[in-house]
Amino acid sequence: MAPSGTPLPTPTASAPSTPVVRRITGLKPTGHLHLGNLVGAIRPMVAGQYRTETIVFLADLHALTVSHQPAQIREFTLEQATILLAAGLDPDRALLYVQSQVPQHTELHYLLECATGYGEAHRMIQFREKSAQRDRVRLSLLSYPVLMAADILLHDVHEVPVGEDQSQHLELTRTVATRFNARYGETFIVPRGVLPAVSARVMDLADPTAKMGKTNASGAGTIFLLDPPEVIRRKVLRAVTDPARTVGYDPMRRPGVANLLEILASCLGGSPDVLAADYGSYAQLKNAVAEAVEAMLRPIRLRYTELARDPGYVRRVLADGAERARDNAADTVHRAKRAIGLLSH
Repeated sequence: MAPSGTPLPTPTASAPSTPVVRRITGLKPTGHLHLGNLVGAIRPMVAGQYRTETIVFLADLHALTVSHQPAQIREFTLEQATILLAAGLDPDRALLYVQSQVPQHTELHYLLECATGYGEAHRMIQFREKSAQRDRVRLSLLSYPVLMAADILLHDVHEVPVGEDQSQHLELTRTVATRFNARYGETFIVPRGVLPAVSARVMDLADPTAKMGKTNASGAGTIFLLDPPEVIRRKVLRAVTDPARTVGYDPMRRPGVANLLEILASCLGGSPDVLAADYGSYAQLKNAVAEAVEAMLRPIRLRYTELARDPGYVRRVLADGAERARDNAADTVHRAKRAIGLLSH
């Protein structure tokens, strides 16, 4: 369906008891989307668009915090937008746009930096980990949690789906919003985090102690959403297991088998430990996982192929979403500028 262009209503900070919950999710265009993204983020947002006000943005500004190829940023952004639509995100129900096309993100970012301490940003775990791996660290890597706070607070959202690796950033968002409100008057809704189900964590098939990632160099253990069937099967059949002879669900001692069972459960429903009893060998389990994953990804891949024939439609959806987002965000920035002293009351 074509986007309706109807803007989302913008609540005020003084009336946070909005009947419909507003939720936001951002995806960073640094690589191809994979099975973990589908299970942990995309499927929940598609299901949630029917009961929440759903905002989804492609965080291309965040992709600039590390070394990147400019053309790839644009390619991944369009590809991810197309996949989201192929997976069922409805632009008539959800707001979908590209972060850099809404300048209020960066405008609010600076205002929030004026209410954030250097030590708070420097203590972020991801900054410490990533900066330790590089000789030259971009300043944007230090400040991007504050940009993330701006992403969230810009839309007066109530809930933010967040995994364990991002929970510290959400807490910083809550801290900065609370501090800003206390210093300058009620301006922002302080959002709450929504943790995904344990089964939403899809691990790398080649290294089940690490999560699947878009930027994995080899991709051997990552099932990308656009992988053809034969590639999916090959990756699953080569998945790391363990020396045991029976199939059992034990995430601590048998993470590889547990990961396969959790993937199967995410495709078929049910509990991983119950599903384990249905398979007498690793070969049977892997064949079942390969078939279930392919069955889940096939309609997305087919719809993606259709949409990719007309990239103009996807670009129009993003342009319409950006226009709606700018309209909604303008009020938030105006409130913040007035509260902090840049505008008269």
